[in-house]
Amino acid sequence: MSADTPSRPARSFGGARRSFRDWRGQRPFWAGLWTLLAGVPIMYIPYQTVKFGDLSIRLATTAGAGSLIIGVLLVVLGLTMWFQKHSRVFAGFAAILLGVVSLVVSNFGAFLLGLLPALIGGGLAIAWAPGKPVEETAAPAGEPAPTGPSLVKEPKSAE
Repeated sequence: MSADTPSRPARSFGGARRSFRDWRGQRPFWAGLWTLLAGVPIMYIPYQTVKFGDLSIRLATTAGAGSLIIGVLLVVLGLTMWFQKHSRVFAGFAAILLGVVSLVVSNFGAFLLGLLPALIGGGLAIAWAPGKPVEETAAPAGEPAPTGPSLVKEPKSAE
């Protein structure tokens, strides 16, 4: 950096937190998170071997590749909900459908650890709607600014 280059002030933790909150509020964040979390056990559990001392139980089935595909698709749908918020209805419907299919393909939806978050995430994605920005209205001097929509209708003045 030269002396002519202005330096940027370091971003504070509060500013980063505020910007994350703003980013999170503009998209179906929780739907994407639940859908991402649904993909992990569906991908992971069918390929694992559970050991109890000398007893070894292998959970892999002939549909192991199907479980991997369903898990990867759920992770991709979760990321789609975050970064392509306009396709949230499609992603939510696909997440629900893949969650139900995992019930049959992936050991009862990876023992319900993948099925239930997929259903929750898909439902949240379909139900989410973008909010409208709050308009700042100037209040007359001495009166507090309105904080929300008023339910009381003001009478019309006779002109």
